Amino acid sequence: MTDSPEKPEPDKSEPDPSESEKSAAGTPPEPAASGEKAEKAAPGEKPEKPEKAEPAEQPEAEQPESDKAAKKDETVEKAAVGESPEDAKPAAKPDLAKKDLAKKDGEPAPEGPRTKAASKAATASAVATELRAIPVRHYGRWVSAVVVLGLLALLLNAFATADVNYSAIPDYLFDSTVVEGLGKTILISVLAMLLGLVLGIVLAVMRLSKNPVTSSVSWLYIWFFRGTPVYVQLLLWFNLALIFPYINLGPIYRDEMSDFMTPFMAALLGLGLNEAAYMSEIVRAGIQSVDEGQTEASHALGMNQGKTLRRVVLPQAMRVIVPPTGNEFINMLKTSSLAASAAQYLELLRSTSDIGQTTGATVEMLFLAATWYLILTSVFSVGQFYLERHYARGSLRSLPLTPWQKVKSNLAAVGHRSPGGMSA
Repeated sequence: MTDSPEKPEPDKSEPDPSESEKSAAGTPPEPAASGEKAEKAAPGEKPEKPEKAEPAEQPEAEQPESDKAAKKDETVEKAAVGESPEDAKPAAKPDLAKKDLAKKDGEPAPEGPRTKAASKAATASAVATELRAIPVRHYGRWVSAVVVLGLLALLLNAFATADVNYSAIPDYLFDSTVVEGLGKTILISVLAMLLGLVLGIVLAVMRLSKNPVTSSVSWLYIWFFRGTPVYVQLLLWFNLALIFPYINLGPIYRDEMSDFMTPFMAALLGLGLNEAAYMSEIVRAGIQSVDEGQTEASHALGMNQGKTLRRVVLPQAMRVIVPPTGNEFINMLKTSSLAASAAQYLELLRSTSDIGQTTGATVEMLFLAATWYLILTSVFSVGQFYLERHYARGSLRSLPLTPWQKVKSNLAAVGHRSPGGMSA
């Protein structure tokens, strides 16, 4: 009886095709039998407790969204701490009982950065409120103020006790002769200033010209009229008939010099031509203050030299020209008084002097003339301020306050002050 060949036992190491198909399909494999999985313990040894099997992770396709988000947050926290996602353990929750005990025992709780900053700010504000600024006392200012006020009081006392009839000043303030002389003073000052301004612009352009002839003539004119006193020039113009008996301008004008050179004409020419020498230097400084790029840009646009000067250079130069021109005009108001004695022109000083000689109030009439000169100077100074403010619009971010605006702001500041002196 022959032995039947033994059937080969199936190799357990090879996976069951059905199980591989199940795992590929996403179904978890069936757990192996406990008899096959656990080995028998050796004699004399205690059997080890089997570890609790962890549940198999579900595939990503079947995991719910909440589980995915929780896993992602855990991974990010572990990476931020510096641990790998596998080895990191969940951070221990703070022991609330310990915190409560610490509070009960009086231990200060740990302060965060915001709490520290707030405590520092509170401390600094408390120190600032406790500090009191004491102003430095300037005793020299008080001493100088007392000295100046004392000298001013002595001066006022001297004029108050002087033998001067002050009541005569308001009596003749609007006298017809005084008013006529005041009008002639304003007239000769304005016309002489216009003549000096126009001729000064021409002389400044000639001085800046590349033509050597015009530049030299302008320089000689300025040299002569600035180098001789205006009083001497007035005398020369008034006595010009001694040198030229006739004035002959060809077909334009021909007459005797004594008829042509009246006191008004002598005063106009003497003051205007002298002023032109000074105005030429002022205008030249204003023209040179404008950047050369402005001239080059206007020439690139096709403008000639004259149009560039009128439309580009002079409007920008007026910001520099106006302030000294205003000073020159105020000076002209006072210089016009020289025409009274040099050219026999009946302006304000000559009118008041004649009244003083007639009435015997010579000093009082001089005070009257000084009063009118002060009034004229103040009025034209206000006009100069507004003219400067007008031409400063393109160079200043905020225009200066007008006198009336300054008064209103001061009144508003006083009205908003509290009884303690602090602004509300």
